[in-house]
Amino acid sequence: MKLHVIETGKMKLDGGAMFGVVPKSIWNKLNPADENNMCSWALRCLLIEDGDRRILVDTGMGDKQDAKFFGHYFMHGDDTLMGSLAKKGFRPEDVTDVLLTHLHFDHCGGAIKKEGDKLVPAFPNATFWCNEKHWKWATEPNDREKASFLKENILPMQESGKLKMVDVSPLTSFTDNVSVRFAFGHTEAMMLPQIDYHGRTIVYMADLIPAAAHIPIPYVMAYDMFPLTTLMEKKAFLEEAVANDYVLMFEHDPSIAFCTLHRTERGIRMKEEYHPD
Repeated sequence: MKLHVIETGKMKLDGGAMFGVVPKSIWNKLNPADENNMCSWALRCLLIEDGDRRILVDTGMGDKQDAKFFGHYFMHGDDTLMGSLAKKGFRPEDVTDVLLTHLHFDHCGGAIKKEGDKLVPAFPNATFWCNEKHWKWATEPNDREKASFLKENILPMQESGKLKMVDVSPLTSFTDNVSVRFAFGHTEAMMLPQIDYHGRTIVYMADLIPAAAHIPIPYVMAYDMFPLTTLMEKKAFLEEAVANDYVLMFEHDPSIAFCTLHRTERGIRMKEEYHPD
């Protein structure tokens, strides 16, 4: 098994929204805001080589939206999804599976591309994986969340005939070395890949813990649909993670991709960065 970090660029989001009830006087030390109160965040994906499968976890924002859309998110940096895959020696045709943690535009936008006037899968040989609960949630969205679920990112997966569903259970087997666990606070049935990697357990945190700065329990995004659920999920997960020496992978941390944990007087915190071989 090999793991490849796939950077797809950075975006900016409001710091207050990203840190919820935490005061700016505190969070601004963790990820300093610009003059518009915006902080820079990564769009970091993961490619898992597992036997004859090449599993891409999330796809970033993509590039098919118009300038007005991207103007809201201040995309910056030189990294792109396809460029980063190419640097690792992979073509879009090489990806066998696209495992989408959830269908917010910054996690699934790169799964679909424009070819002329058509919307088609960006990975022509891949199976796209979601789950029934989240698919229904995304395709029949509530008024608060519907701006994050864009039909042009989602429906072409189904129309391609290559969409499959993961069973929703506490820990669902995906391959011999990859399982999927679920979280329900950020959005309905978000999937967190859990990887058995050379004797270590690595969990791709998606938006349960988007960055190392969000490890403290009260640091919950205002974007979460059910913040108290997130709070409980984080607390339970962090206890499990520190007890079993898990490695966390962060999708949105601007600089830290992986870390380990330890207990401190202030609670569970990042111990050190981790670098997969």
